[in-house]
Parts: sequence; C-alpha cells; structure tokens
Amino acid sequence: MKKSVVTKEYQNLHKDILTLQEQWKKSINPESIIPNLDKAALVSGVPAAALTAIHFDIPLFLQWIDEINELLINHNSELETKLTSISGRLDEETAIRWIEEAFSFNSVYFISFAADNGLEEWIPQFLAETALRPYLQLTAEIVQHEIHHAVHGAGCPVCGEPARLAVLVEEGKKEMQCPRCNAHWPAKRVECALCGNADHKTIQFLTIEGDSASQIQVCDECKGYIKVIDTRQYLQKPTAAMLDLNTIHLDFIAQEHGYQTVGEAKLKN
Repeated sequence: MKKSVVTKEYQNLHKDILTLQEQWKKSINPESIIPNLDKAALVSGVPAAALTAIHFDIPLFLQWIDEINELLINHNSELETKLTSISGRLDEETAIRWIEEAFSFNSVYFISFAADNGLEEWIPQFLAETALRPYLQLTAEIVQHEIHHAVHGAGCPVCGEPARLAVLVEEGKKEMQCPRCNAHWPAKRVECALCGNADHKTIQFLTIEGDSASQIQVCDECKGYIKVIDTRQYLQKPTAAMLDLNTIHLDFIAQEHGYQTVGEAKLKN
C-alpha cells in the first residue's frame, strides 16, 4: 500500500486529538442530546444533527479549547504566543457563536475572526471544529439506527459533511463513512454519492500504482469524486478520520484530474 504523504508528526498529532475527543465525548451527558428525526426532513436531505436539540455545556467547550491549545503547543511551541492569547478573547457568547458557525461550515466567519484578532486563518475554525466534533459524534451514535441511506449531494445524513470516503467491508459491500461524526450508511458499488448517477459509462475508477487497497471513484456527470478503500486489506481497521487523513494523496490525485468533493449541480429542463 502507498504510504501516506502526511508526516508522521502530524499523524501523531491527529491521533492525540482523536484520543482527546474520545475523552471529551465521555463527559457529555447523553440526555443533553435530544433527536427529533422528522422523516420528511431527513428524506429531503436535512442532517439529523440539525433536527436534534443539543444542549452544549459552554464552560466545558471552553475548557476543551484550552486543552486542544495545550496539545498544539506541545507539538509546536511556535504556536504558543498566538494560542495562549485566544483564551482571553473567548467568552460564553463568542463560544456559542463558534459552535453555530462551525456547525454550518461558515469559514468566512472564522477567516474574519482570525483577521480581526491577528491569528492565522486556520486556527479559529480548527479549534471550534475540534471541540464541536464530540457532540456530533455522540449525536451520530444516538441516531445511527435511523441512518439507512443518504440523499445524493446532501453529504453526511447526520452532520452534513461532504461525502468523500467509502470503504469496502464484508463481501465487498460499499459503506460510506463520515470522518467528522463517524456516521456510516450503505451505498451502491457503482453510484455517485454526489449526484446519484449510476451509469457505469460515466463513472470510472482511478487506481493507484502500488496501492491495491485504494481507488478513486469519479463521476463525469458532476465531476465529483469519493475515495474508496478496501479495509479488508488492513490488519487493523483505522477510524474514518485517520483513514481520511492518511489517504489525502487520493484527494490530490482526484483534484489534479479535475474532480471535486462537491459535484456540479446539473440543470434539468
């Protein structure tokens, strides 16, 4: 199998982050997550998390921001000055705003926040997203039994993350996995997760030399792609987040060929 282009140091950081998130998730009161899964809304593509009342523990969220800052500084001391300044700028009102904007993928807000506070662009959204995910992951665990399919183009049926990762499991069945919330759902072997195209003439599979476990499924109808990994070839099954990270070279290859994780909408007469 092709080795990941991600450095060992960043892989280790990511593993430490996932360990933190697992710890954080255990401290969330499951009763603070109350699903209201309207089937008509789900069928139309509304993510289950958007239909769920999630009562966030804001002081705990702020504590998690401090913990992730400490972890990042331990891995890169050059970040200390900027990260230590963030705690003093985050109050409960700002934390609530961070949660709302991270939930809705509002990168414009976070870029503006970074500019206003003299931070690198990636920092605020990375921190907010990292601290939000345990709530999304617990939500996915609670509602997983209701997740049997996804609406093409709507992304993950739990959190709305763009669909980009599939694995082949027992008997070669294809299963979509979400690296953000860990939800999973079945999918057809030859079908575009982004536009629903099932024409084998316009769906192709790009193979990777020296990597028998990986393929890139591309759709010539919408110019979208997903990564397809045969995890049956792995001795240890990685989490969706680690699998997504360690196959980032597939994203580069797909994008070099003109494909994107969000397909182009096709106008119909």
